[in-house]
Amino acid sequence: MCPFYNAWNAMIKRCYSQAHQLRSPTYVGCTVCAEWLRFSNFKAWMEQQDWKGKELDKDLLIKGNRVYSPDTCTFVDAMTNSFTIDSGAARGAYLIGVSFHKKSGRFSANCNNPLTGKRRHIGLFDDELSAHLAWKRKKHEIACQLASLQSDNRVAEALRVRYL
Repeated sequence: MCPFYNAWNAMIKRCYSQAHQLRSPTYVGCTVCAEWLRFSNFKAWMEQQDWKGKELDKDLLIKGNRVYSPDTCTFVDAMTNSFTIDSGAARGAYLIGVSFHKKSGRFSANCNNPLTGKRRHIGLFDDELSAHLAWKRKKHEIACQLASLQSDNRVAEALRVRYL
């Protein structure tokens, strides 16, 4: 099948298919700009991008963005894309990167490192906020390492500032 059509069709489904939104509610409220509702316009844009082996991303360049458009989208490798997903609905009651360590009675900070493929224990902390801030510092460190691997300068810059 045509990779341009596949990317376009998947984007349209994420935004406008009720069945898809039931499976992935994070896409509820997302839209596609008027220009990209026409496949030929999206294809022309995609042909100018470094897209092979990468995924279309709408919210790395602009955190929280809900609109697919030429100014807001880029293609990123799967490792980078999964690194920036916060999994808010699945993470539980604590701030991102934080869990409660029952044995010690303290808050634990942990961070996945896509470069090593390992989950890293950062430390135990007396309060939730301190654990979250430690997670955020580690996330920033890894994001800067990922930034150095990017071919798109916009992606590299977005990674360098995302966790500040």
